Amino acid sequence: MADTTRCGFAALVGAPNAGKSTLLNRMAGAKLSIVSPKAQTTRFRVLGILMRGTTQILLVDTPGIFRPRRKLDRAMVAAAWTGAEDADITLLLVDARSGLNEAVSEIVDRLATTKRRVWLVLNKTDLVSPGALLPLTAAITERLPVEHVFMVSARTGNGVDDLLDQLAGALPPGPYLYPEDDLTDLPDRLLAAELVREQIFMQTHEEVPYGATAETESYTERPDGSVRIDVTIYVARAGHKAILIGDGGQRIRQIGERARKQLGSLLERPCHLFLNVKERSGWDEERARLRAIGLDDVP
Repeated sequence: MADTTRCGFAALVGAPNAGKSTLLNRMAGAKLSIVSPKAQTTRFRVLGILMRGTTQILLVDTPGIFRPRRKLDRAMVAAAWTGAEDADITLLLVDARSGLNEAVSEIVDRLATTKRRVWLVLNKTDLVSPGALLPLTAAITERLPVEHVFMVSARTGNGVDDLLDQLAGALPPGPYLYPEDDLTDLPDRLLAAELVREQIFMQTHEEVPYGATAETESYTERPDGSVRIDVTIYVARAGHKAILIGDGGQRIRQIGERARKQLGSLLERPCHLFLNVKERSGWDEERARLRAIGLDDVP
């Protein structure tokens, strides 16, 4: 079987808000990664498992690469670069509207020193004039040798099939690493916490989402086939706790309800989701908290 099948890793790397999670979800045909209009929503590597003909494509969505300040930030950036280093092919995703800005420049320069296989993927090409795409491509490829260039729109799906077909043919021959019907290697416990965190991003504003994290405290299979999941949301400040809970508990109920529906759909079983909000200042500098949300320790 190994000589007729292909299997390999493709890492999605880029600046915050380049559209990596949207592209991962589009390619996988399922919601695997948090998507929100706010930058830096993905905090750790998410693996999407995709069958394309006789090829198993293992898509790694990495956190956006930016200048880190907190321990949490440093762990996120470390996870992004590890994702790129472990991959057979690195997909450099660039927002065609933002172009070759400072954040993209830094990533291009670092990739240029790694001698890895890089494919350039210009995203959001439906939102810019075609005349702007060639100069942008030229500016990037002058500084970074790339094997292929793709123009896509993760939002509409334009150009994504071609990218997948090319990937399927370019990954190395070998046996599949995961069962063919798996969608992700993300544990259900972590998925539950991420979907709660996504709703915090969608339903709160300003600094609240960045000052909050969610952890699954317990995940219990019930005899009727349903599952009970208890998730604790840690916030950095008392004011954030009040905002999250909302008037008469209205917001936290809404966060739980929407996350529960998405989780039930992804796990294909009834889910009973219970949320608890705790104030814990400095959680983003705690090693235990970072490990709990799937990030490796960093100095």
